[in-house]
Amino acid sequence: MGVKVAVIGGGSTYTPELVEGFVTRGDRLPVDQLVLLDIDRERLDVVGALADRMMRKAGWGGELVLTGDRDRALEGADFVIVQLRVGGQAARYKDETIPLRYGCIGQETTGPGGFAKALRTVPVVLELAEETAARGAEGAWFVDFTNPTGLVTQALLDDGHRALGLCNVAIGFQREFARHLGVEPGRVQLEHVGLNHLTWERKVLVDGEDRLPELLDTAMDLIAAETELPRALIQAVGAVPSYYLHYYYLTGRILAQQQREGATTRAEEVMAIEAGLMDLYRDPSLDTKPKLLEERGGAFYSDAAAALVASLHAGTGDVQVVNVRNDGAIPNLPDDAVVEVAATVDHEGAHPLAVDPLAPDMLGLVEHAKAYELLAARAATTGDRGHALMALMANPLVGDYDQAQPMLEDLLEQNRGHLPRFFPQG
Repeated sequence: MGVKVAVIGGGSTYTPELVEGFVTRGDRLPVDQLVLLDIDRERLDVVGALADRMMRKAGWGGELVLTGDRDRALEGADFVIVQLRVGGQAARYKDETIPLRYGCIGQETTGPGGFAKALRTVPVVLELAEETAARGAEGAWFVDFTNPTGLVTQALLDDGHRALGLCNVAIGFQREFARHLGVEPGRVQLEHVGLNHLTWERKVLVDGEDRLPELLDTAMDLIAAETELPRALIQAVGAVPSYYLHYYYLTGRILAQQQREGATTRAEEVMAIEAGLMDLYRDPSLDTKPKLLEERGGAFYSDAAAALVASLHAGTGDVQVVNVRNDGAIPNLPDDAVVEVAATVDHEGAHPLAVDPLAPDMLGLVEHAKAYELLAARAATTGDRGHALMALMANPLVGDYDQAQPMLEDLLEQNRGHLPRFFPQG
């Protein structure tokens, strides 16, 4: 029996990545109906037309539905995938520029920018999850790809939803390491530990053998380039940090780069890429994912998202990296902390694989960031300025009241239209 998949934010330029993943997994994931939901009808029509061409080319015989009706999209859905962006790229631009005025890193998922995004995003995603529980199929899964993924997933699970979070950082490393080692990606399993966008690869297992020491010896130039971190620092850590660790390890350096006159924000870069992608998508002869999409930042999203949904449906017990409740996997973190680790995935969900405790340098940063995430989720759901201030001060990239207090007011005011809990009407 086939399944219904609903994609919230179906007009995203990421959608062709997702479609590619579905059409190549028809044996494990027989999708009868794919629903793309978006509030921007023009984008939805353009992206949806390309999705239809891709799926027909692949011989898919299911029904593709394009809609702005949330109830229609969620009704009877077996899987709901969320890839929305509250406020669009304009809000992202603010996330990346407002913090710079206060001497803080400007980034959309970490630091004050990630905090602002969480305030906009968490209430919307929780509402969608509640509607999925009410309207979706029995046992429907809610899969979040919306950043800040770990924080959003923490809020979802703390609210009791049947949810998992997903990021493409781990699968990107898996593919890159496999290429360097000359093996098929399926033979590579990572010991990926930490929180979303705050992770390290502590082992790179190929057929059960740890090849990380070899990679640190032979691929250090590649790793340093990918992570934008000094070779000596990576060697000292003894693991491969994710790219996002450079915001924490090289804060002063990155801040100086961002504050340099004429520096371009990632939001501006993405806006230009998206404009080019939408022009490509409008071409009626295009029926494959364009190469330009790789520059959008969603590389391997199709593999990660479709593989996760396929494993949940087929119950195959594949090992995948997801955001899930810790439940003892990392011994020196609380069971109820949402972490990003490898897990076996079956009908019942994702079951995290046990790993060794985090080393003190990793543990300290992870505990600091997790405290911030918990406070930020509380602020987002309550609209309480006191909670918001404490969350911003707890963020590892802030920590100073004289920065946090005026910056909070600025962030709230600039996001007023997307923060009804902080600015109730009437």
